[in-house]
Amino acid sequence: MAEITKVRFVLAVPDLARSTRYYESVLGMTLEFTAPGWSFLARGGFRVMLGECVDAIPAAQLGDHSWYGYVTVTDARSLFAELEATGAEFTQVLADKPWGMREFGVLTVDGHRIMFGQELAASR
Repeated sequence: MAEITKVRFVLAVPDLARSTRYYESVLGMTLEFTAPGWSFLARGGFRVMLGECVDAIPAAQLGDHSWYGYVTVTDARSLFAELEATGAEFTQVLADKPWGMREFGVLTVDGHRIMFGQELAASR
């Protein structure tokens, strides 16, 4: 069976330059390359393709459909502190959950929501 090696989310954003700056400065992602109307960003195995769609329904108006990803990390506590320092807006603060994850949620500048979580040891 073929292995999936990366996940790349594709998001419609109303202002590509503003969204790109947010993903770089707040989420610590690196701009890999651009194409007309697109920014391709990465941080480790987490990849995002931002496409400028000025007439799209804003993500903030999509309610529960504004969730787009759950990103597993090695140290949720450290990432939470980093994103807090860069001014991220949180939908959920860092907490250990009964399903074995230490997780938190972020609201992007466009209203998309992302969860970040760390798998906890089975003994917890």
